[in-house]
Amino acid sequence: MAVEEKRRICVALAGNPNVGKSTLFNALTGLHQHTGNWPGKTVEVATGSLVNKDTVFEFVDLPGTYGLSGGSEEEQIAAEFIASEKADWTVAVCDGSALERSLILALQVMQHTKKVVICISLMDEAKRMGIEVDGENLSRRLGVPVVLTSAGKKEGINHLLRILQNPPEVTVCQDEGIDVICMAQELADECTCKYEQKSIYRRRKIDRILVSKTWGVGILLGLLFTLIWLTVSGANYPSRLLELALNYGYDGLQRLLYWLPEFFRGLLLDGAYATSARVLSVMLPPMAIFFFLFSLLEDVGYLPRMAFLLDGGMRRCGGCGKQALTMCMGLGCNAVGVTGCRIIQSPRERLLAILTNAMIPCNGRFPTLILLSSLVFGKWAPIAVGGLVILGVLGAMLTSGVLSKTALRHADSHFLMEIPPLRRPQIKKILVRSFLDRTLRISGRALKVAAPAGMLLWLLANAGWLQRIAAFLEPVGSFIGMNGIVLLAFILSLPANELLIPVILMTLTGAGSLQNTGLDSGYTALRQFSPEVLLCTMVFTLFHWPCATTIFTIYKETGSHKKTAAAVFLPTAVGVVICGLLHFLFRYLGG
Repeated sequence: MAVEEKRRICVALAGNPNVGKSTLFNALTGLHQHTGNWPGKTVEVATGSLVNKDTVFEFVDLPGTYGLSGGSEEEQIAAEFIASEKADWTVAVCDGSALERSLILALQVMQHTKKVVICISLMDEAKRMGIEVDGENLSRRLGVPVVLTSAGKKEGINHLLRILQNPPEVTVCQDEGIDVICMAQELADECTCKYEQKSIYRRRKIDRILVSKTWGVGILLGLLFTLIWLTVSGANYPSRLLELALNYGYDGLQRLLYWLPEFFRGLLLDGAYATSARVLSVMLPPMAIFFFLFSLLEDVGYLPRMAFLLDGGMRRCGGCGKQALTMCMGLGCNAVGVTGCRIIQSPRERLLAILTNAMIPCNGRFPTLILLSSLVFGKWAPIAVGGLVILGVLGAMLTSGVLSKTALRHADSHFLMEIPPLRRPQIKKILVRSFLDRTLRISGRALKVAAPAGMLLWLLANAGWLQRIAAFLEPVGSFIGMNGIVLLAFILSLPANELLIPVILMTLTGAGSLQNTGLDSGYTALRQFSPEVLLCTMVFTLFHWPCATTIFTIYKETGSHKKTAAAVFLPTAVGVVICGLLHFLFRYLGG
């Protein structure tokens, strides 16, 4: 039977954050999924498909929300989609280890549509916590099918699909006057049985240590430095192997495109390909390592605990703990960090987080920081990079504090965040999410910019304009402890931060291509710079204008040219001040 003739069923997945909804979605759809924005909205939606015998299931992963009252954009989207009857069935996903809280949303879903299936997820975790759920009794009380699942182990998935494919008669009563909170409590008390487990005490003890003022901050700093050390140390060898492989690709393309005129061959190979290859070899290995480790911490459930730890410091600076989460996202990509600021309810605190996120070094800047730190600090480079990350966080916090006392003065808001239980990491899911969804997606976006930028660089280099512009910028660059070459590289790397080192090398060597400027030759060329130039370049890498993608994202999120300009100006101003002070200090000590 052709795919077009198969029966199609649209299924919406609704649930609170951290109830296992995304795990269920991944278990159902595998790699057959796509992430995009809702039409006319900034909220992301994931859609996926599954072919099961003669049926094609189309799943829509609705935004995680605690209610359907329309108080937020996420709640409005979920409520409108469920009420629209576009979905044949809505699966209300509930957490088996916290059934009472999850049932509140499930009962609201039942008030919007009769086509409901209750999916009690994370049953393996509930069992470890000494909780049993009576699914049959819950089904009788609600009048809808109830399925117990452990999506991470693929348990209950086939049962859920059978119910969606051949649903029983549903007798749900849509009583809008019902007190959903009281009913959720009554149902949870009646349909769950709890017994003590030693593992519960063990988890609580670990949690108290992780969020304690005595040990928590030390563990946080230790994890941060470990993550950076593994990223820095582990990226060198893969980068060299990737560079070697891409060089073989260059030679092959040279032989393949021999028939092209020399100008076009140079534009494509020495411009687009050589620049893209240099960006990829420097960027991909550390990004893959970083995103895997970051996704591991995310999957275990450590990030909300980190936000809790930093909430006090962020609040004293006029922000909130959720801003710490957006900073973590910014370590991967500042554009992602800016988009992640949607989780902050207060408009003032959200704007603070958006304006200062570019002060957190993203993965596009890590290769530059790693390379320059290796030149300046040698074997202590991982500690130096970790110190720069902390400097970026402190810069963002201090800038937030100044803004909250001046331009963005306002009353403080309350910080409310659910801290999910610590969970065993699902390595397969982490590998898929970190490499396919994050590393390759961001690398692809960087390459889209690197290829045309490489052609422009090749044209400027072969026309002799790079050295002329660098000479023109020399007085300004020297004033802030750098030089015209470095300042020109910062300007030309606006499309993507990964272009900074390639532009510096191309201008330094006077070569019309980056093909012969490998990692080793790059080290040699950069040793021409004085310690002052190298150090100021590291600081300005940390504090300067965001890349073009992030600037565009900021404008999309704020809808304001003024706020976007402020997000460009603030980190640049901080960088200019610090570099200027370093320049004065070097001159004072040297003189």
